[in-house]
Amino acid sequence: MTDDLPNHKALLPAGLRDLLPPDAETEASAVEALMDVFAAHGYQRVQPPLLEFEDSLLAGSGAAVAEQTFRLMDPDSQRMMGLRADTTPQVARIAATRLANSPRPLRLSYAGPCLRVRGSQLAPDRQVAQAGIELIGHNSPEADAEIVLVGAEALKAVGLDQLSFDLTLPNLVPALLDHAGIEGEQRAALARGLDRKDAAAVARHGGALAGSLTDLLLAAGPAGRALAALEAAHLPAPIAAMASRLAAVAAVLRKRAPALRLTIDPVEFRGFRYHTGVSVTIYAPGRHEELGRGGRYVCGDSEPATGLTLFPDAVLRAAPPRTPRQRVFLARGADAAMAADLRARGYATLADLADANQTNGTDANGDPNGEARRLGCSHILHARMLIALD
Repeated sequence: MTDDLPNHKALLPAGLRDLLPPDAETEASAVEALMDVFAAHGYQRVQPPLLEFEDSLLAGSGAAVAEQTFRLMDPDSQRMMGLRADTTPQVARIAATRLANSPRPLRLSYAGPCLRVRGSQLAPDRQVAQAGIELIGHNSPEADAEIVLVGAEALKAVGLDQLSFDLTLPNLVPALLDHAGIEGEQRAALARGLDRKDAAAVARHGGALAGSLTDLLLAAGPAGRALAALEAAHLPAPIAAMASRLAAVAAVLRKRAPALRLTIDPVEFRGFRYHTGVSVTIYAPGRHEELGRGGRYVCGDSEPATGLTLFPDAVLRAAPPRTPRQRVFLARGADAAMAADLRARGYATLADLADANQTNGTDANGDPNGEARRLGCSHILHARMLIALD
């Protein structure tokens, strides 16, 4: 029983985990690299609280993540509070209240953890890191394209440049089904078929929409082919306007970043349920998990907005390994100015904490080099002499 106690104390709830050295520092430095790119494009950082009163956290776009939100009672006010499951609704609240009089378009960025009631099969973690941008107060293809381009540049800063940006219209299918009056079991079966990319099920349950939906389903892929299929499809006027907006965003992206790998899935409707227009999902080659997701939504009561959320955990799993910071052991008497210069150059310095009566920090065999190796150091600094350890 006693031997099992340490493991018992380290046990965490499903979907939660400790991030240990050097992974925690690697994630932090990657997040700051993303945030630096956001800042360079004028996105100013905000930091919402992890907890909010439930009635404000779940208002507006926050209602879409209500079922993923942990709730608890505030012992001070006796009001219900929620732990954020997604940061975008909080940024939207800040924009609509605290920053309501700030000039538009308003560009905001954020980074921090979110906690969700449950994970998914592909992403079982319930604590999820997010880093993102929100562009509020402007409704144009250029604004939709900007979040994609800034996201691509940010991901390039952490070593990812062979990415796929999948543009979607999450409200196109629901709008088509509403227009055709498809409801109940038929609607549910058709939604399942579209979600699974099952052309036979779509043909079986699609009714009058079967031909159009099958054509759009099979058109998913490279932007050129998908856009041609959208243009050829016979769509009601309001829905055709959605397709035209998607084409306009794609045109801006092709003009400004012709090397960007752009795909389009016109019948994809998964994702954040608050998205109301052109949306994007980012993938890395050979990986099924999403590196980021974003799109157009409504901020507050009626203000147009669009944004992009990147998932640093997934980003780091796809990115090239980052070189850990090298560690230098400072033997007693090491030159302080040289140690400071090493830190300025990106090294970590570990001071000798041996008893003052000892000449140098030593290991059990009296060897300072051995102590440096034990602490994971690549170098040792004696006075002003930096020595690489074998």
